[in-house]
Amino acid sequence: MQWEQLTASEFEKAVRETGVCVLPMGVVEKHSEHLPLGTDYLIGHSVACRAAEKEPAVVFPPFYFGQIYEARCFPGTITIEPTLLLKLVQGVFDEIGRNGFRKIIVFNAHGGNDYFLPFVAQCSLWEKKPYSIYIPMQHLTPEREEEWNDMREAAFGGHGGEHETSLILGTHPHLAKMDRVPDEPARPLNRMEGLPPTFTGAWWYGNYPDHYAGDARVATEEKGRTIVRLMVDSLAEYIKAVKTDRVVPALNEEFFRRVEQVGES
Repeated sequence: MQWEQLTASEFEKAVRETGVCVLPMGVVEKHSEHLPLGTDYLIGHSVACRAAEKEPAVVFPPFYFGQIYEARCFPGTITIEPTLLLKLVQGVFDEIGRNGFRKIIVFNAHGGNDYFLPFVAQCSLWEKKPYSIYIPMQHLTPEREEEWNDMREAAFGGHGGEHETSLILGTHPHLAKMDRVPDEPARPLNRMEGLPPTFTGAWWYGNYPDHYAGDARVATEEKGRTIVRLMVDSLAEYIKAVKTDRVVPALNEEFFRRVEQVGES
């Protein structure tokens, strides 16, 4: 069920019957020259909607604000000031909770959010909320990951490469401009290799200055349909598990009870 497509009474009924809201989180950024700027959120929202058809849940409207500062040098990228971004996401959580959901699944569809979302999750321990946040740590179960690995041809890459291009072909084929796929694959330039192991904000740009990683030439619609099926099945199972979970809400209750007790003795 898609939040924005429900009437108010239908929405109220969906909250009671499912108790779970799925927030697909992507961004708007360059994906080489052949994929749309909205690749991440388009894929994430499509997968979430299909999963919610298999295991009923309410999917939040398309959301494309996340951590993508490494792409600010490319046309079309949408970024938000870091502190405002954190407040925005937390505000969205609060609105989802205010509307009655007690469990929120954040389905991450953008690699750059891997650095942002764990911090968001930790911030939930700052103030007690009536809801619990769940962030899947993998898009595919190990068995489904193995099925995809048996099908893939490119042994490297990720951004705009075989995987993402196949996903767009499998969900929004009219948006993939395969005639614009680069003639050569994009491998990391390793411009920081003279340093000891180091993390810096510019590491991604240093490796992929054209915002393309991998080889999209081997992407196909058939692969895309397969990956979508695998991701949908994995997410549907995750939604089902979250619905019956009592551990995370209980842990939150226990944690904040102890927080309130600090300094009493």
